[in-house]
Amino acid sequence: MDSRAADTIEANGVRVESDANLPLIRLRGVTKKYGTGQVALMALKGVDLDIQAGEFVAIMGPSGSGKSTAMNVLGCLDTPTSGEYLFHGMHVENLSRDQRAKLRRRYLGFVFQGFNLLARTSAQENVELPLLYRGESAADRHRMAAKALASVGLTGWEHHTPAELSGGQQQRVAIARAIVTEPAVLLADEPTGNLDTQRSHEIMELLSSLNRDHGITVLMVTHELDMAQYARRIVHFVDGMLDRDEINAQPAGLAYVAKEGGAPC
Repeated sequence: MDSRAADTIEANGVRVESDANLPLIRLRGVTKKYGTGQVALMALKGVDLDIQAGEFVAIMGPSGSGKSTAMNVLGCLDTPTSGEYLFHGMHVENLSRDQRAKLRRRYLGFVFQGFNLLARTSAQENVELPLLYRGESAADRHRMAAKALASVGLTGWEHHTPAELSGGQQQRVAIARAIVTEPAVLLADEPTGNLDTQRSHEIMELLSSLNRDHGITVLMVTHELDMAQYARRIVHFVDGMLDRDEINAQPAGLAYVAKEGGAPC
Protein backbone atom coordinates (compact mmCIF):
# COMPACT_ATOMS: atom_id res chain seq x y z
CA MET A 1 0.00 0.00 0.00
CA ASP A 2 1.28 3.50 -0.68
CA SER A 3 2.78 5.62 2.09
CA ARG A 4 -0.50 7.36 2.98
CA ALA A 5 -2.19 4.08 3.84
CA ALA A 6 0.85 2.71 5.61
CA ASP A 7 1.12 5.85 7.75
CA THR A 8 -2.58 5.67 8.63
CA ILE A 9 -2.45 2.04 9.70
CA GLU A 10 0.84 2.29 11.59
CA ALA A 11 -0.48 5.29 13.50
CA ASN A 12 -3.14 2.98 14.87
CA GLY A 13 -0.64 0.45 16.18
CA VAL A 14 -0.57 -2.05 13.31
CA ARG A 15 2.56 -2.55 11.26
CA VAL A 16 1.87 -3.62 7.70
CA GLU A 17 4.40 -5.02 5.24
CA SER A 18 3.20 -4.09 1.75
CA ASP A 19 4.15 -6.17 -1.29
CA ALA A 20 4.03 -4.26 -4.56
CA ASN A 21 4.10 -7.54 -6.49
CA LEU A 22 0.72 -8.65 -5.15
CA PRO A 23 -2.56 -7.82 -6.90
CA LEU A 24 -4.60 -4.90 -5.62
CA ILE A 25 -7.03 -7.33 -3.93
CA ARG A 26 -6.45 -10.95 -2.95
CA LEU A 27 -8.83 -13.32 -1.18
CA ARG A 28 -7.50 -16.66 0.01
CA GLY A 29 -9.73 -19.30 1.59
CA VAL A 30 -12.28 -16.68 2.67
CA THR A 31 -15.32 -18.01 4.51
CA LYS A 32 -18.23 -16.20 6.09
CA LYS A 33 -20.48 -17.91 8.63
CA TYR A 34 -23.67 -16.43 10.06
CA GLY A 35 -25.22 -17.89 13.19
CA THR A 36 -24.21 -20.96 15.19
CA GLY A 37 -25.20 -24.57 15.60
CA GLN A 38 -27.89 -26.07 13.40
CA VAL A 39 -29.04 -22.67 12.15
CA ALA A 40 -25.56 -21.63 11.01
CA LEU A 41 -25.29 -20.45 7.40
CA MET A 42 -22.06 -20.59 5.44
CA ALA A 43 -22.46 -17.68 3.03
CA LEU A 44 -18.90 -18.07 1.69
CA LYS A 45 -17.11 -21.40 1.58
CA GLY A 46 -13.45 -20.78 0.90
CA VAL A 47 -13.21 -18.15 -1.84
CA ASP A 48 -9.94 -17.49 -3.69
CA LEU A 49 -9.96 -14.37 -5.86
CA ASP A 50 -7.37 -11.97 -7.26
CA ILE A 51 -8.24 -8.54 -8.66
CA GLN A 52 -5.64 -6.41 -10.37
CA ALA A 53 -5.60 -2.62 -10.23
CA GLY A 54 -7.56 -1.13 -13.12
CA GLU A 55 -9.85 -4.10 -13.72
CA PHE A 56 -13.61 -3.90 -14.27
CA VAL A 57 -15.11 -7.03 -12.69
CA ALA A 58 -18.78 -8.01 -12.64
CA ILE A 59 -19.85 -10.38 -9.85
CA MET A 60 -22.89 -12.49 -10.69
CA GLY A 61 -24.86 -15.34 -9.16
CA PRO A 62 -28.37 -16.36 -8.09
CA SER A 63 -29.95 -15.16 -4.86
CA GLY A 64 -28.10 -16.68 -1.91
CA SER A 65 -24.99 -17.44 -3.96
CA GLY A 66 -22.71 -15.32 -1.77
CA LYS A 67 -22.06 -12.49 -4.23
CA SER A 68 -23.39 -9.75 -1.93
CA THR A 69 -21.52 -11.21 1.05
CA ALA A 70 -18.34 -11.21 -1.02
CA MET A 71 -18.95 -7.57 -1.95
CA ASN A 72 -19.44 -6.65 1.72
CA VAL A 73 -16.15 -8.32 2.61
CA LEU A 74 -14.34 -6.64 -0.29
CA GLY A 75 -15.77 -3.28 0.78
CA CYS A 76 -14.67 -3.73 4.40
CA LEU A 77 -18.31 -3.59 5.49
CA ASP A 78 -17.99 -7.10 6.93
CA THR A 79 -15.11 -9.34 7.99
CA PRO A 80 -14.41 -12.94 6.95
CA THR A 81 -14.91 -15.72 9.48
CA SER A 82 -11.65 -17.25 8.27
CA GLY A 83 -9.17 -16.80 5.45
CA GLU A 84 -7.14 -13.85 4.24
CA TYR A 85 -8.13 -10.56 2.61
CA LEU A 86 -5.15 -8.58 1.33
CA PHE A 87 -5.49 -5.05 -0.02
CA HIS A 88 -2.21 -3.98 -1.62
CA GLY A 89 -0.55 -6.64 0.51
CA MET A 90 -2.14 -5.43 3.76
CA HIS A 91 -4.04 -8.04 5.79
CA VAL A 92 -7.45 -6.38 6.13
CA GLU A 93 -8.81 -9.22 8.27
CA ASN A 94 -6.38 -8.16 11.03
CA LEU A 95 -7.52 -4.53 11.15
CA SER A 96 -9.75 -3.06 13.83
CA ARG A 97 -13.18 -1.60 13.03
CA ASP A 98 -11.76 1.94 13.09
CA GLN A 99 -8.87 1.00 10.82
CA ARG A 100 -11.23 -0.61 8.30
CA ALA A 101 -13.35 2.55 8.38
CA LYS A 102 -10.28 4.64 7.56
CA LEU A 103 -9.40 2.29 4.73
CA ARG A 104 -12.93 2.65 3.34
CA ARG A 105 -12.88 6.43 3.56
CA ARG A 106 -9.55 6.78 1.75
CA TYR A 107 -9.53 3.98 -0.81
CA LEU A 108 -13.08 2.75 -1.49
CA GLY A 109 -16.17 4.33 -3.03
CA PHE A 110 -19.68 2.83 -2.94
CA VAL A 111 -22.68 3.01 -5.27
CA PHE A 112 -25.92 1.24 -4.37
CA GLN A 113 -29.16 0.32 -6.10
CA GLY A 114 -30.98 2.85 -3.93
CA PHE A 115 -29.36 6.19 -4.58
CA ASN A 116 -29.18 7.01 -0.84
CA LEU A 117 -29.18 10.76 -1.39
CA LEU A 118 -30.30 13.24 1.27
CA ALA A 119 -33.71 14.39 0.05
CA ARG A 120 -33.64 18.10 0.89
CA THR A 121 -29.97 18.56 0.10
CA SER A 122 -28.51 19.76 -3.19
CA ALA A 123 -26.45 17.57 -5.49
CA GLN A 124 -23.37 19.59 -4.55
CA GLU A 125 -23.96 19.08 -0.83
CA ASN A 126 -24.65 15.36 -1.28
CA VAL A 127 -21.36 14.93 -3.09
CA GLU A 128 -19.49 16.91 -0.44
CA LEU A 129 -20.55 14.59 2.41
CA PRO A 130 -17.57 12.17 2.26
CA LEU A 131 -15.23 15.16 2.23
CA LEU A 132 -16.96 16.62 5.27
CA TYR A 133 -16.35 13.36 7.14
CA ARG A 134 -12.69 13.56 6.14
CA GLY A 135 -12.37 17.07 7.53
CA GLU A 136 -11.66 18.86 4.23
CA SER A 137 -12.03 22.64 4.19
CA ALA A 138 -15.17 24.20 2.72
CA ALA A 139 -13.22 25.57 -0.26
CA ASP A 140 -11.70 22.17 -1.02
CA ARG A 141 -15.08 20.47 -0.63
CA HIS A 142 -16.72 22.83 -3.11
CA ARG A 143 -13.90 22.47 -5.64
CA MET A 144 -13.68 18.66 -5.44
CA ALA A 145 -17.47 18.17 -5.55
CA ALA A 146 -17.80 20.42 -8.60
CA LYS A 147 -15.07 18.42 -10.33
CA ALA A 148 -16.76 15.11 -9.50
CA LEU A 149 -20.15 16.34 -10.74
CA ALA A 150 -18.53 17.56 -13.96
CA SER A 151 -16.94 14.14 -14.48
CA VAL A 152 -20.39 12.51 -14.45
CA GLY A 153 -21.92 15.11 -16.77
CA LEU A 154 -23.85 17.16 -14.22
CA THR A 155 -22.27 20.59 -14.52
CA GLY A 156 -25.11 23.07 -14.05
CA TRP A 157 -27.13 20.73 -11.83
CA GLU A 158 -25.16 21.35 -8.63
CA HIS A 159 -27.97 23.16 -6.78
CA HIS A 160 -30.82 20.81 -7.68
CA THR A 161 -32.27 18.51 -5.02
CA PRO A 162 -32.93 14.81 -5.74
CA ALA A 163 -36.64 15.55 -6.28
CA GLU A 164 -35.63 17.80 -9.17
CA LEU A 165 -33.50 15.13 -10.84
CA SER A 166 -34.35 12.06 -12.91
CA GLY A 167 -33.45 8.60 -11.66
CA GLY A 168 -30.43 8.50 -13.93
CA GLN A 169 -29.28 11.90 -12.72
CA GLN A 170 -29.69 10.82 -9.11
CA GLN A 171 -27.49 7.79 -9.75
CA ARG A 172 -24.92 10.07 -11.37
CA VAL A 173 -24.91 12.19 -8.22
CA ALA A 174 -24.41 9.00 -6.19
CA ILE A 175 -21.48 8.03 -8.43
CA ALA A 176 -19.99 11.52 -8.10
CA ARG A 177 -20.25 11.18 -4.33
CA ALA A 178 -18.48 7.81 -4.53
CA ILE A 179 -15.56 9.11 -6.62
CA VAL A 180 -15.13 12.56 -5.05
CA THR A 181 -12.47 11.17 -2.68
CA GLU A 182 -10.59 9.72 -5.70
CA PRO A 183 -10.83 6.12 -4.47
CA ALA A 184 -8.75 3.26 -5.83
CA VAL A 185 -11.81 1.00 -6.01
CA LEU A 186 -15.44 1.71 -6.84
CA LEU A 187 -17.86 -0.93 -5.53
CA ALA A 188 -21.26 -0.87 -7.21
CA ASP A 189 -24.09 -3.04 -5.87
CA GLU A 190 -26.85 -3.41 -8.51
CA PRO A 191 -26.24 0.19 -9.68
CA THR A 192 -28.85 -0.03 -12.45
CA GLY A 193 -31.51 -1.92 -10.49
CA ASN A 194 -33.85 1.08 -10.19
CA LEU A 195 -33.39 2.40 -13.72
CA ASP A 196 -35.03 1.80 -17.09
CA THR A 197 -33.09 0.20 -19.93
CA GLN A 198 -31.75 3.36 -21.55
CA ARG A 199 -30.71 4.94 -18.25
CA SER A 200 -29.12 1.64 -17.20
CA HIS A 201 -26.92 1.57 -20.29
CA GLU A 202 -25.98 5.22 -19.79
CA ILE A 203 -24.89 4.53 -16.21
CA MET A 204 -22.88 1.53 -17.41
CA GLU A 205 -21.21 3.73 -20.02
CA LEU A 206 -20.27 6.11 -17.21
CA LEU A 207 -18.80 3.33 -15.07
CA SER A 208 -16.88 2.06 -18.10
CA SER A 209 -15.43 5.50 -18.78
CA LEU A 210 -14.40 5.95 -15.12
CA ASN A 211 -12.61 2.61 -15.34
CA ARG A 212 -11.06 3.20 -18.76
CA ASP A 213 -10.20 6.90 -18.59
CA HIS A 214 -9.51 7.40 -14.88
CA GLY A 215 -8.05 4.00 -13.98
CA ILE A 216 -10.57 3.33 -11.20
CA THR A 217 -10.93 -0.36 -10.40
CA VAL A 218 -14.65 -1.20 -10.63
CA LEU A 219 -16.28 -4.14 -8.83
CA MET A 220 -19.97 -4.51 -9.63
CA VAL A 221 -22.60 -6.92 -8.35
CA THR A 222 -25.39 -7.45 -10.86
CA HIS A 223 -27.97 -10.07 -11.80
CA GLU A 224 -28.36 -8.62 -15.29
CA LEU A 225 -26.17 -10.26 -17.92
CA ASP A 226 -26.45 -7.34 -20.34
CA MET A 227 -25.08 -5.03 -17.63
CA ALA A 228 -22.30 -7.49 -16.78
CA GLN A 229 -21.23 -7.40 -20.44
CA TYR A 230 -19.70 -3.97 -19.82
CA ALA A 231 -17.12 -5.57 -17.52
CA ARG A 232 -13.88 -7.01 -18.82
CA ARG A 233 -14.16 -9.95 -16.44
CA ILE A 234 -17.22 -11.78 -15.08
CA VAL A 235 -17.04 -13.81 -11.86
CA HIS A 236 -19.88 -16.22 -11.07
CA PHE A 237 -20.77 -17.33 -7.53
CA VAL A 238 -22.83 -20.44 -6.75
CA ASP A 239 -23.60 -21.77 -3.25
CA GLY A 240 -21.00 -19.60 -1.55
CA MET A 241 -18.19 -20.59 -3.89
CA LEU A 242 -16.55 -19.08 -6.95
CA ASP A 243 -17.94 -21.20 -9.76
CA ARG A 244 -16.57 -19.54 -12.93
CA ASP A 245 -14.14 -16.72 -13.66
CA GLU A 246 -14.38 -15.56 -17.27
CA ILE A 247 -12.65 -12.93 -19.38
CA ASN A 248 -15.03 -10.85 -21.49
CA ALA A 249 -13.01 -10.31 -24.66
CA GLN A 250 -15.47 -7.80 -26.13
CA PRO A 251 -16.99 -5.69 -23.37
CA ALA A 252 -19.88 -3.41 -24.27
CA GLY A 253 -18.85 0.20 -24.60
CA LEU A 254 -19.56 3.60 -26.00
CA ALA A 255 -21.16 2.08 -29.10
CA TYR A 256 -24.49 1.82 -27.26
CA VAL A 257 -25.01 5.55 -26.80
CA ALA A 258 -23.83 6.26 -30.33
CA LYS A 259 -26.20 3.64 -31.73
CA GLU A 260 -29.21 4.77 -29.71
CA GLY A 261 -28.47 8.48 -30.00
CA GLY A 262 -28.99 8.79 -26.27
CA ALA A 263 -28.16 11.94 -24.38
CA PRO A 264 -26.73 11.74 -20.86
CA CYS A 265 -29.43 10.85 -18.36
